[in-house]
Amino acid sequence: MHGQTWYAWEYFFDLVVAPLHSWAGLNAVAFFAALMIAAVFAFALHLAVRRGAFLFITVPFLALAMAASSIHFFARPHVVTWLLLLIWFAILESDCGAAPARRLWLLPLIMLVWVNVHGGFVLGFVLLGFYLLSAIIAYFARPLLRNENRQRIRKFTLILVVSLVASLINPFGYRLHQHVFGYLSNRWLMNHIDEFRAPNFHGLPQQWFALLLIISIISLALVRKKPSLRSVLVILFAAFSGLYAARNLPVASLLLLVIIAPVLSQALREAVQNPQISAHAKKYLLAIEQLSSRTDSLNSRLSGHVWPTAAIIVGLWICAHQGRLGDNQVMSASFDTQRFPSRAVDFISTHGLREPVFSLDSWGGYLIYRLYPQTSVVVDDRHDLYGSDFMKKYLGTIRLVPQRNDLLEEQHVHWVLMPRQSALGNMLREIPEWKVVSGDDTAELFHKEQ
Repeated sequence: MHGQTWYAWEYFFDLVVAPLHSWAGLNAVAFFAALMIAAVFAFALHLAVRRGAFLFITVPFLALAMAASSIHFFARPHVVTWLLLLIWFAILESDCGAAPARRLWLLPLIMLVWVNVHGGFVLGFVLLGFYLLSAIIAYFARPLLRNENRQRIRKFTLILVVSLVASLINPFGYRLHQHVFGYLSNRWLMNHIDEFRAPNFHGLPQQWFALLLIISIISLALVRKKPSLRSVLVILFAAFSGLYAARNLPVASLLLLVIIAPVLSQALREAVQNPQISAHAKKYLLAIEQLSSRTDSLNSRLSGHVWPTAAIIVGLWICAHQGRLGDNQVMSASFDTQRFPSRAVDFISTHGLREPVFSLDSWGGYLIYRLYPQTSVVVDDRHDLYGSDFMKKYLGTIRLVPQRNDLLEEQHVHWVLMPRQSALGNMLREIPEWKVVSGDDTAELFHKEQ
């Protein structure tokens, strides 16, 4: 792809991860990602409780959200988007009076960071748009509160405009927005990239999300005081986005957690005060409410935060000592040899091959990590860089569809690295000029003799 513009929209994340890798290798990268994921769910728990949820109710919700989100637990920049999304939501929800209005000005500053960390910055504008839309609807639906809603409309509009200007402060300016829109609106890419396709509910994380969605619907049916319009819009967005694409399950689960846990807690409070509830049932409900209050009090104490802090310090110590705690190797982040072609890459590195290697897009990043700058790859998983026309040829090549050899010939490929017993590998094995030069149970490396 020489000459093609690469929109490195995650370079802030790289600026953090690169020195961590230089300091302690993959252990530090994995530990940093784990800390970010832990921070996301710790803050989600805190936010739900602060919005009125019982801790006793929030923890099971949190477990469901974590189980559903585990489908995307990777050391990648999207984990920062999860945290920034929750902070963005918390600031929007705090809009009640003069002080929170000033707090809203933090949003453009967050956007300034977000747009340079991950393409998920678009979610910030989606949420802000929902809050603006709810204020507009309330303006027409509630004549007695028109002055208040008029002020909110002006405020959200101004914040939206300033945040949009802040999002232009990136290495690519407005072209980044065009690129992201073009990428996300490319129907062929969205239909063929696995994480952008609808979730397969035969998997456990997807089933946990379905359960979370069912509980959310039941909670909304039980509570008497219905959520605000802005909350309903966010709930609908979370449900739709989670059902639309597998990669959206974590974001959808987190939004449902921080909105529905308070709703279910409110339903419990209403049930305790309901005179039609039997004394026997009210006794159990009251016991649950009291237990939740005691756990909330326990969680607010400083002593409850000592152990997580100690765990972080110990983890950093282990990273600094090559994953060892004393004489024991307790941390060893590495690529799974059953999933990645380590032996074939060792062969390429040892023999100093400099010609481009054609392989799976999902292996491209691993090859770049191991071989750069010695050896380049024909394709990797930056699908927005390659575009749909190139990726069509790539899929046609590995799936042996008609005109399958166009890409290999077009790119003058002499080295092909494929999973063992792949369709393309089986075909190359039958062509005399292609020879297997390295192979194991995971992958085979083919060379075209000239």
